[in-house]
Amino acid sequence: MGYRWTPGAATIWKATIFIMNISSVTLAKRHVVYWNSTNARLTAGDLSIQVNLNDYLDIYCPHYYPETPGAPQAETLSLYLIGEKNFRGCTETRGAIKRWECNAPLAPFGPVCFSEKIQRFTPFSLGFEFLPGHHYYYSSLSTDEGPPLPCMKLRVSVCCEPSTEGSKQLQDA
Repeated sequence: MGYRWTPGAATIWKATIFIMNISSVTLAKRHVVYWNSTNARLTAGDLSIQVNLNDYLDIYCPHYYPETPGAPQAETLSLYLIGEKNFRGCTETRGAIKRWECNAPLAPFGPVCFSEKIQRFTPFSLGFEFLPGHHYYYSSLSTDEGPPLPCMKLRVSVCCEPSTEGSKQLQDA
């Protein structure tokens, strides 16, 4: 006794997949950070964001309109993913992962935005894998093309640490 394939089954299957994709996107939150020296929480080093798996971290680079008279020198910077012990300082260190470079502050189409999907596994070679219950730290350094900038830092906490003994064993493996 086997299953019969009916002509409408493919349409129903495609609709189910589509609905699942839409629902997964609507459940994810987008956390927006404007990464520039006017963001007082970044320069104070006390900006902390709590995210869940499948959320997005959207980082907007500094942006200036070319026609603005009296505008300050455009900020250009590189963003790094750093370790916790290096979070206290603001220097490029060994082991820091360069995530993005904000080097188009006069882009005609508006501010450049980089999005990081907070996910446990990534199929992309340049993607980063985040573990629940862990903290991740971002820091930036000004590039040679821009003015010297204050230290800007962000702490990202991924919710939630596994609560059952079995899932803790899987995480440690």
